[in-house]
Amino acid sequence: MGLATLALIFTSACHAGGGVSTAATADSASIRRDIAWLADDAREGRATGSAGFDSAARYVAARFEALGLKPVVPVDSTCRSACALGYQMPYPARPLASRHDAAPPPALRAQNVVAVLRGSDAALANEYVIVGAHLDHLGRSSDFALDPEAKDAIRNGADDNASGVAAVLELARLFARHPARRSIVFTAFSGEELGLLGSAWWADHSPVPLASTRAMVNFDMVGRMHDDRLIVYGVATATELPGIVDSANVAPRLVVSAVGDGFGPSDHSSFYAKNLPVLHLFSDLHPDYHRATDDADKINAAGEARIVAFAERTIRAIADRGAPLTFVRAPAPAPRAGSSREGSSTYLGSIPDMAAGTVPGLRLSGVRAGSPADKGGLKSGDVIVELAGTTVKDLYTYTDALYAHKPGETIAIVVLRDGARVTVRVTLGERGR
Repeated sequence: MGLATLALIFTSACHAGGGVSTAATADSASIRRDIAWLADDAREGRATGSAGFDSAARYVAARFEALGLKPVVPVDSTCRSACALGYQMPYPARPLASRHDAAPPPALRAQNVVAVLRGSDAALANEYVIVGAHLDHLGRSSDFALDPEAKDAIRNGADDNASGVAAVLELARLFARHPARRSIVFTAFSGEELGLLGSAWWADHSPVPLASTRAMVNFDMVGRMHDDRLIVYGVATATELPGIVDSANVAPRLVVSAVGDGFGPSDHSSFYAKNLPVLHLFSDLHPDYHRATDDADKINAAGEARIVAFAERTIRAIADRGAPLTFVRAPAPAPRAGSSREGSSTYLGSIPDMAAGTVPGLRLSGVRAGSPADKGGLKSGDVIVELAGTTVKDLYTYTDALYAHKPGETIAIVVLRDGARVTVRVTLGERGR
C-alpha cells in the first residue's frame, strides 16, 4: 500500500460546536486495524533494519502526516523512500549483544519515526511531552525468543509491540482533534528488542530540547488486558504523578497497579536516565510473549481502547498543567540503556509461566532438559523469588538480575516450592553452546 493511500485511511474528524470536549473516545476498531496491519505476516515481525520494519515505519509516518502532525527531523537527502516524508530519525543500530564479539557485524541502518503536534498555548508550546512505543519485534530470529524450537518462524509481536504503536497512533488522533497546551512529540522507536537502541539514540540526539521536555509516557504491551488490570510504572518519578494517575482513572475504573520505579527493560528507561519523569503502561504478561503465537487475533482491542482513554487523560493533565512536574530521582543508580540485554549470551534454561503475571516472583512452567536450570535442580512450578541476592518480583527484575552475570558463574537461586523456600546453586551457561 502506498503512502498516498495510507494518508487517506484515517483523517482527523472535524470538531463541531462552540465548546471542545476533552473526553477521550478511543476507537477500538482503529486500534485493531493498526495492530492487524503492523502484525501481519507481510511485515515478517518488524525486525530492526529489515524491509518489514521499514514498511511499518512508512505506515506510521503516513498516519502521522494524515493527522496533521509535523516532522521534527530534517529530511536526510541520503535516505531512500523511508525518509521521504521527513518523519524518520535515522541512526546506526549496533546490538548490545554483538559488542562482545571479536569482530562485531556492521551496524544496522535503523530509524525511529518522530512527529510533533504543536501545543495550543503560546506560552507553553515550546515545552514538550514525549509519547512513545517501540515498533520493532523479533522478526524471524530466535534470539530472545521463548520458543527457540520454532526456529525461523515469524514472530509478529502483535502485543509486543504493535499494540503500543497502535496506542500512540490513537492518542495522536485524539490530541490532533483537541491539542494540549504543551506540544506533544509522538514517536515509534526501533531497536528496543536489541537493547533500547532507538530510544537511547533519541535521548542522546533529541530533536527537541530535553531541558524543555516535561515527561515521557511509554506503551509496551497494552493489547491483552484482562480483568481490567493495568500496570503503570514510574509513578514515583515526579511528586505529582500519583495524584494525576489516580484522577485519570475514572469510572468504569481500571484496576491500576502503580509502581514507582522509573527504570525497566523498555524505552522509558532511556528518558528517566536523562532526569525526566516517566510513565510506562503495561497490561501484563501472557503465554504468547516473545513467541510466534503473539498474533493479532488475540488482541483485546476494547480493553486497549480503555487504556488509551486513561492515558489520554493522564497525558493531558501533564501537558495542560501550568507548572512542570517535580522530578524525583530514585536512589538506585541508573542502569545503562538496555542493561537487561547487555549479558544476553547468559543462559539458564528456565521457561517462565507467562500466565502467572500477577504472582510475586517468576513462576516456571518448566525447564529445558540438560540446561543449567535442569542440572541445578530447578523444577516446573518453582517460583523464583531471589537470584544471586537480588529480589525477583517479575520477569523484568528476573531478566535484569540474570543478565548481570556471565556464563560460567555459579549463583544461588531461591525459589518457593510447595510453600517452602528452597535454595539451589546453578552454574550459568552460554546461549548457543
